[in-house]
Amino acid sequence: MPETLFQSDINSLRLRNRGKVRDIYDVDDQHLLIVTTDRLSAFDVVLPDPIPGKGAVLTAMSNFWFARTHSLIPNQLTDIPLASVLKDPGERKQVEGRAIIVKKLKALPVEAVVRGYLAGSGWKEYMQSRTVCGIQLPAGLKEADRLPEPLFTPSTKADIGQHDENISFEKAAELLGRDMAEKVKNASLTIYKECAAYALTRGIIIADTKFEFGLDDNGTLTLIDEVLTPDSSRFWPADSYKPGSSPPSYDKQYVRDYLEGLGWDKKPPAPKLPAAVIAKTAEKYREALTRLTGGETGTRAVR
Repeated sequence: MPETLFQSDINSLRLRNRGKVRDIYDVDDQHLLIVTTDRLSAFDVVLPDPIPGKGAVLTAMSNFWFARTHSLIPNQLTDIPLASVLKDPGERKQVEGRAIIVKKLKALPVEAVVRGYLAGSGWKEYMQSRTVCGIQLPAGLKEADRLPEPLFTPSTKADIGQHDENISFEKAAELLGRDMAEKVKNASLTIYKECAAYALTRGIIIADTKFEFGLDDNGTLTLIDEVLTPDSSRFWPADSYKPGSSPPSYDKQYVRDYLEGLGWDKKPPAPKLPAAVIAKTAEKYREALTRLTGGETGTRAVR
């Protein structure tokens, strides 16, 4: 497991952006270097304590899913080796296993959320109005129930410290154009269904997830950012799944539950995490990777 990295420090490339988890650098006019750090965000606030090895786990898992879904949709990966971009051995060692070189694409201003089960904010809304993101659902559903069909529930993209907001499909169509919104919806549901079915064979339920998409110079819809990781998804163990309460999870819900118990107002600065919570979270991330990939975590690029 690589050393803990809260923030990368690469002087040979221009820093483009530091997000909640990822540091992004310009390589050239066509490519970016994305470094996935060990930072953890909860409720859209970056926590002060990193999760050791988390960035490497997220990178390996995303690369695994990029490879599995390349027949469904193009993705951001290239086959450019890290050594050709970072000549300095020290800089390279700092980010090995957690850095990828990707195509520079125009990111769409909407997060594509797919919900297969009734959980989180969806469950809270359902209890009040029998809807999820305004979509009417049958009466009598319990927390963590599987939905009759996966739902596409887009949201806005929030800046650091701000909260994502659920929006209707009509609003997404206003932002993207109806044709592109339909493409994003169809791609999101297809990817989710395919990957959720595979995950079940590995003993994991993917309750919900979010995808991000971009466009290349030809306007081709392309899968970007991260894919089906513990940061972007709810993973539940299938062998102990039982509707009626919030299931245990392999994702950062463990941290969210701890923070909820503190009465924190979910505004910066975030509280520090105890060593036991950090260790347990790191363990859950690693177990999710092992379960889902069975060790098949190669970083083969698929263009």
